[in-house]
Amino acid sequence: MHPMDIVLVGAPLDCGKARKGCLMGPNAYRTAGIANALTTLGHRVRDMGDVAPDTNDVAERDGLANLSETIGWTTALMRSARAAMKAGLPIFMGGDHALSLGTVPGVAAHAADQERPQFVLWLDAHGDYNTLETTGSGNLHGTPLAYATGQPGFRGFPDLPAAVAPGRTCIIGLRSIDGPERALMRQTELRGYDMRAIDESGVAALLGPFLDDVARAGGALHVSLDVDFLDPAHAPAVGTTVPGGATVREAHLVMELLCDSGLMTSLDLVELNPMLDERGRTAHLMVDLAASALGRRIFDRPTPRLL
Repeated sequence: MHPMDIVLVGAPLDCGKARKGCLMGPNAYRTAGIANALTTLGHRVRDMGDVAPDTNDVAERDGLANLSETIGWTTALMRSARAAMKAGLPIFMGGDHALSLGTVPGVAAHAADQERPQFVLWLDAHGDYNTLETTGSGNLHGTPLAYATGQPGFRGFPDLPAAVAPGRTCIIGLRSIDGPERALMRQTELRGYDMRAIDESGVAALLGPFLDDVARAGGALHVSLDVDFLDPAHAPAVGTTVPGGATVREAHLVMELLCDSGLMTSLDLVELNPMLDERGRTAHLMVDLAASALGRRIFDRPTPRLL
């Protein structure tokens, strides 16, 4: 991989769910050495510090947690993401997954400015495809992919500067989906692969065709990596643990294939809760995965694609 300009953007939001601690995530990544890990690979790394939420006069609504604050983060991150894309490849260090309510539309707006289609790879145990009307928990970290793909049901949120077509999204690692969320997902063309699909086919066979589509379209690729994509035995520092997730090797293979493709243009690292970690174990693993996506190898060879 050629040296790149990489921009680190902290998003210490903790409003998307009830369990607190994700606001410490950006500094945990910094402490785990993300800048040094990427600089060692030859990249030019600049840390832009942390984003702060915008203020607004949005009224809270019964059954929805922290609506006003979440919208404030969404507008701020949408603007910051669009700007960061002009400076290089941004890594948005969260913070809970509500940060993607802003980052995905922001990078999609930049892609639209360049007349490129935006694709999204969502690595997560959850679909995050609820709307404000379908969410049962009221936790808005379960809504960003529905919002970014232009689904209705987001009264109070800003109009999207650019929506991502559902057919240009791919979720890998699913193992917990709400009923209304599942129904909405089935109405769209998004690709969703659960852990059984990984068990049966292998992660390379699932990811490869999607990457081929991105390449053929000349698209930009945003990757959103949730800690709970991984099995909690390997990555305990997340408040939404679901057993049976990806192994460390499966996760590294995804990142190595992304590196081989050269297609990734932006990255979210989300849901790290240092309060739940074991001596920084999860933070270091997430940094290692980011490094794999950006050129770290054991041997200087491309990973074979098993298709």
